Amino acid sequence: MTQQLSDFALSEAQLKQFNEDGFIGPFDVYEPEEMEASLRALRPKLVNTKSSIYRQSGTVSGATNLANYDRHLDVDFLADHITRPQIVGPVTSLVGADALCWRTEFFPKYPGDEGTDWHQADNFSNVAGSKYPQIVWPEDAEFGGTITVWTAFTDATVENGCLQFIPGSHKTMNYDESKVMEYDANSINKKEKAGVRRGFFGYDYRQLQKDPNWSPDESKAVSMEMRKGQCIVFWSTLMHASHPHSGLTDQMRLGFAARYLPTSVRVYPYSDALVEFGGEASLEKFGNVLVAGKDEYGHNRFVDRTVTGRPFVTR
Repeated sequence: MTQQLSDFALSEAQLKQFNEDGFIGPFDVYEPEEMEASLRALRPKLVNTKSSIYRQSGTVSGATNLANYDRHLDVDFLADHITRPQIVGPVTSLVGADALCWRTEFFPKYPGDEGTDWHQADNFSNVAGSKYPQIVWPEDAEFGGTITVWTAFTDATVENGCLQFIPGSHKTMNYDESKVMEYDANSINKKEKAGVRRGFFGYDYRQLQKDPNWSPDESKAVSMEMRKGQCIVFWSTLMHASHPHSGLTDQMRLGFAARYLPTSVRVYPYSDALVEFGGEASLEKFGNVLVAGKDEYGHNRFVDRTVTGRPFVTR
């Protein structure tokens, strides 16, 4: 029996909870054995970055490896993953029937790695140290940000660095994304914040705080432990972080984040390059993926990554 988006639509109670908390889940996407087998098959493809759209551009430079961004554009398993009804069903419940995926990223955490700083993202201009936003909502929109679906490709526990959320914090932005963070490679794994080893890939997210004296209320934080094959759905404007990897287990934590928007939102409207944390790559081969419905606006570039013939995926 073919699974439809409606099979995974959020209920009224779930929508209410999401609006209050800023997140919902976890949801089952794969059985644990299926996820483990898929990851084994996927690893060789991830190591080979020659087919990555950013590696092909020949312009990757700087402190980060942008060749591992947006691998759904060259790896079929990931292209199929971002269109799975278990994911797109909740997404369309939140953003509407016409939805696109504009960005995917892997988030590995190895034994001994620091946790990730508390942070929020609205228009993603901060990561480029630029005044230009990466996403622009219509002027009459009530909110910004993106819907992030974070899937645990391995078990995610407090011990190996699972996510943390502060429920309800998506309603107020505590950071100014027009500010610039300073990169310091020597700070990685060496700083404690409120007694916890945390950083932001060589940056300190606290530099973007609107109030330098403010700090998040960690007493309200919840830890999002998930088994492999589950996902969590949240607003990027939700205060989120991750625990450090304790190093008490040799199991890495691997998360895969896919970011979704309604088709009314403009993606990279002011840039022909992806600039992230000191790295830069041409967007010549980039395209959004339409995961549900249709595009009636015509202001975004799309690529067809339909690999399973799902009837709800249209170009």
